[in-house]
Amino acid sequence: MQTQNDVVLIGAGIMSTTLGVIMQKLMPGAKISIYEKLESVAAESSDSWNNAGTGHSAFCELNYTPKQADGSVSISKALDIASSFEISRQFWAYLKEQKVLTELFIKTVPHMSFLWGEDNISFLKKRHETMTPYALFEDMKYSEDFDEIASWVPMMMKNRDRNKRMGVTRMVAGTDVDFEAITRDMIAHLKNCDGVEVHAGQEVKGFKRQADGSWKVKLKDLKTGKSNVVHSKFVFVGSGGGSLPLLQKSGIKEGKGYGGFPVSGKFMRCKDPEIIEQHRAKVYGKAAEGSPPMSMPHLDERRIDGEDSLLFGPYAGMSLKFLKTGSIFDLPGSIRLHNIWPMLSVARHEFGLIKYLVGQVMQSTKERFKTLKIYFPEAQMKNWELYTAGQRVQIMKKDKKKGGVLKLGTEIINNEEGSFAALLGASPGASTAVSIMFNVLNKCFPEQMATDDWKNKLTEMIPSYGKSLIDDQQLCRDTRKATAKVLGLDE
Repeated sequence: MQTQNDVVLIGAGIMSTTLGVIMQKLMPGAKISIYEKLESVAAESSDSWNNAGTGHSAFCELNYTPKQADGSVSISKALDIASSFEISRQFWAYLKEQKVLTELFIKTVPHMSFLWGEDNISFLKKRHETMTPYALFEDMKYSEDFDEIASWVPMMMKNRDRNKRMGVTRMVAGTDVDFEAITRDMIAHLKNCDGVEVHAGQEVKGFKRQADGSWKVKLKDLKTGKSNVVHSKFVFVGSGGGSLPLLQKSGIKEGKGYGGFPVSGKFMRCKDPEIIEQHRAKVYGKAAEGSPPMSMPHLDERRIDGEDSLLFGPYAGMSLKFLKTGSIFDLPGSIRLHNIWPMLSVARHEFGLIKYLVGQVMQSTKERFKTLKIYFPEAQMKNWELYTAGQRVQIMKKDKKKGGVLKLGTEIINNEEGSFAALLGASPGASTAVSIMFNVLNKCFPEQMATDDWKNKLTEMIPSYGKSLIDDQQLCRDTRKATAKVLGLDE
């Protein structure tokens, strides 16, 4: 007898588990199955050491606030990301009150932007002036005062030229987040819910659309080698870099023209308590010209499994793999007639990016360390080790003017009937997982999302649901204060 499901979620990372918890709340008693290829959950992009752990809220990430041709700074993306992160915080606070989240998964770590050079300082100052009228950013401080900056990040300012002008912004409400811990707790919760099953070591081999609109999902047990087939009314693919090949296997027309550009990352890591104590912040700089959007250099305080450390990076690299545990055949295996032109167009228009990545791969450890010393002048190589973080797959898609473009962020691709959806892309990803999953539900369950029953349940999880944290300034302040209290954050 073949298993019948209401919902099949592929991938046991932060995305699928977030959707699983939400849908279990909206559809109590529904048959929900999660399938993970690896033997453990949150072992790829959601793994603590495979991501920067930044609660991405656009406080310090400069690529979310691009400078315009007229000299102004666009903050529309920053507002969207910041408000989305506040929604995630509400959801996590709800789960903590429900005793779903039990681990220490979030802590206050100030977010800072650190720039030098007259043009960069002018940009940062304009950025600050444009952002602070909004409650989301009203507490952001701007400074060019050497001593004040030194009080914020003493380690970075030791032996730095006092006469070299710099601009710095600081947002005390920034956070460091352990997405692996959140995912593990949500999976543990789902395993105890009626109708929910979690299966590890299961590889999805293909999909087949049925006459009634449901999906047949073909699986292989990697331990036994046995094949299995399950049916589901709705399928969501949230398997990070592995989503593109699975989207292609679905055959939905909406997935035509998409390709993936894999980028690997390395970080320098320090575990010396004396050094860590001098840097209690996440400090982001400006990405090098021609570099991928997620490659902004940053020096971060982290806490993973109760242990503090500092990370600096990322140092970008080239890889053909879509996942850290993937294959060198991932990229060539994803090439189709419908996406080869967009991919070639990206290669032509993004030659500077390819040149940058080659340069990064060719860098020696000493050359990488020189970049760290720009941020930490007194750094000593003996205190730092290089390690490989996770894989990211940037979206390549059709474009009428250029033929193909490389897209920052994430994108939901679903069929017209809303019975199949896949999530492609990378940062800010996990930080905005809840808002992304709401988009999935709006696209695939529009009628149910309009009912009072679902609205009431969503409002229970997200008190600001249906309201704007951008436009309603007081709501934003009240929401941030309430979630900070529940999550134990310093505000």
